[in-house]
Amino acid sequence: MTYKEALEYIHSIEWRGSRPGLSRIRELCAAIGNPQKNLCFVHVAGTNGKGSFCAMLESVLRASGYKTGLFTSPYVKTFRERMRVGGENITEEELTSIIEFIKPFADSMADLPTEFELITAAAFEYFRRSRCDIVVLEVGMGGRLDSTNIIDPPELAAIGEISLDHTSFLGSTIKAIAGEKAGIIKDDSPVLFYGTDKEAYSVIESAAKNHGCEFRTPDYDALFVKKSTPHGSIFDYKEMRDVKIPLAGLYQPKNATAVIEAAQMLAAKGWNIIEETIKAGLLSVSWPARFELLRENPIIIFDGGHNPQGVRACADSVAAYFGTGRCVTVLTGIMKDKDTDVAASVISEMAASVYTVTPANARALSAAEYAVKFREHSVPATPCETVGDGVRAAVADAVANNRPLIINGSLYLYEEALRELDIVCPKS
Repeated sequence: MTYKEALEYIHSIEWRGSRPGLSRIRELCAAIGNPQKNLCFVHVAGTNGKGSFCAMLESVLRASGYKTGLFTSPYVKTFRERMRVGGENITEEELTSIIEFIKPFADSMADLPTEFELITAAAFEYFRRSRCDIVVLEVGMGGRLDSTNIIDPPELAAIGEISLDHTSFLGSTIKAIAGEKAGIIKDDSPVLFYGTDKEAYSVIESAAKNHGCEFRTPDYDALFVKKSTPHGSIFDYKEMRDVKIPLAGLYQPKNATAVIEAAQMLAAKGWNIIEETIKAGLLSVSWPARFELLRENPIIIFDGGHNPQGVRACADSVAAYFGTGRCVTVLTGIMKDKDTDVAASVISEMAASVYTVTPANARALSAAEYAVKFREHSVPATPCETVGDGVRAAVADAVANNRPLIINGSLYLYEEALRELDIVCPKS
């Protein structure tokens, strides 16, 4: 099997879609020797912010001297980003070897696994082969029935902000969705909730209590942001002073304080994590496509916020860095199963002009349909045939009007947008 064939095999089962349940992943992992049984985990769920949290915590654990695994989704440049050891993507050879190993077992199952279940099993096997000390494991969707949830009680369960997303699978209320996320909580395993919704807090606190778990939340009143720019932030949290993170976005200091709390909870369990390594890990973290500064002249930022809470966080950061009102040019594309009306409404608060594109995905909303939603808010909106056309038009608009350009929406835009930017306005 070649790497190309391995990827083709993984994606060949995509049509089976999301089918929540644990029976298939349990069967598949049992067949390959239950690799997850040999690993320690931090299990992370939530609607928004969990990717940044995972990246920061993995960086802290690595700075503390541990061999780390990191499992996240989706990817922005290469599929290999989804499984990392020691900060490095899985190699083509390693991924091919693991898929070649798993394929006969998967193919022999009466109820064939989904794509995400196959990827989860592959990640467990990769981390076992790599002999990771600890794995930061991001939930794919929900929690209770997510394929990552076959692990034994983790070193820590962390649950972030919860909002209405994937409602057809998880429920139509915050309470119902919080209940699904709380499904990762297991007996006597510490729980950190770093969201702010009171209803979600109540659900998760109750679940933690029922399982006999330590329960903690960050004290956001003890967070003092000294400086926040598109280059990152400097903040104090409790007794920890001058913590620096290179990730932009007003929301990232909050994510970082949650990571500090998580690190301290792990330290209380015996993991050798100290203030020095927490600061070093946060300073060295890299997490692209989340309010990422791509260019400085003109200012171009990519932000992958695509649900209502994510788009709102993007708009709040724009207002803080560049001023309120319609002060930026926006290039955007989104999936049609997202709340496109809310996304258009929030983006319209900050956009002087909008260029819409159709992301390269079967679930994408067409550029023409998305443009109509912005015109309903009296924002000039131009649908573009390709992402390349959109980048060229939006950059020209931003330069002509001396405005920052915000590229917002689906992460499926990221790689192609970067490729076009390298042509239109190469880095100096």
